[in-house]
Amino acid sequence: MYRKILKWNAGIFTIFLVLTVFFSCNDTNKVEAEIAKVPVELQVARFDREFATAQPEDILGLKNKYPYLFPRQYADTVWVAKLKDTLQIELLEEVEKAFPDFEQEASELEDLYRHIKYYFPQSKVPKVVTLTSDVQYENRIILTDSLLLIGLDNYLGPDHKFYVDIQNYIKSNLDREYLVSDVASAFAKQVVPKPQSRSFLGKMVYYGKELYVKDQLLPSSKDYLKINYTEDQLQWAKANEEPIWRNYIENEYLFSTDAKLSRRFLDPAPFSKFGLELDNESPGRIGRYMGWQIVRAFMDSNKVSLQQMLNLPAEEIFKKSNFKPSK
Repeated sequence: MYRKILKWNAGIFTIFLVLTVFFSCNDTNKVEAEIAKVPVELQVARFDREFATAQPEDILGLKNKYPYLFPRQYADTVWVAKLKDTLQIELLEEVEKAFPDFEQEASELEDLYRHIKYYFPQSKVPKVVTLTSDVQYENRIILTDSLLLIGLDNYLGPDHKFYVDIQNYIKSNLDREYLVSDVASAFAKQVVPKPQSRSFLGKMVYYGKELYVKDQLLPSSKDYLKINYTEDQLQWAKANEEPIWRNYIENEYLFSTDAKLSRRFLDPAPFSKFGLELDNESPGRIGRYMGWQIVRAFMDSNKVSLQQMLNLPAEEIFKKSNFKPSK
């Protein structure tokens, strides 16, 4: 009799689980169907290509067309010299090889902005301008209300010769597959309120909110792209959630305001700094990953909108998340 009850309960649970997944998927499909109807017209200008084929007499026309790319303090002779600079020529040639067209990226950016307009209706669709930036990877994406500047020379692939002197943890995501995710990151930074709390938890949840916004804006994207990890780094993070969380709890990090914790677990770095043997195996910014899982757990357990969640304090999100790391 006892076994029959157990089997019956297990059956009910299985049915409940299947129904939950079914209705969840159905809701997601409905939202995506609505998003697909959002009208978006994306303008893309290949300034990099125009500059590569320009002659000295074309500089004035380019300045009139793209005034924001030609600072007034520089004379025309600077731009004419740049047209003839061998390094610039090689840079533009390599970009042309990697991006003979921009159709795939344009399509993905259009889909990204459909999602942005759905969740943040007041947002504008900027004009997209592709260019080269002398491999200024820290500013590979510049987003304003009306402009989206993309430095294509930062997406040539981690093994490209231009990146030979760049540290591995940086150049690992200098690849075109991260391009749209980087644009989503630039937008997320604009809509996620800065953390009010100086605690480590407050900062973790702040980055978790950014990544959760990307979950909504890039529903088909792989998680490792959203967090700018490699696939192996993401797998390491998933496999080690429990010991990472235990380390944070045992060392009472969550409510600490020690600024060193940001450098150890949140800032870009070759690896996270636990002071343990596993350090060299870990990816940097592991605290952002953990904050992401906290926010995901909260949203799975609470019926609130994306905008409502963004404005909630980190402590409330944490308490109501009932977060438990995977083992």
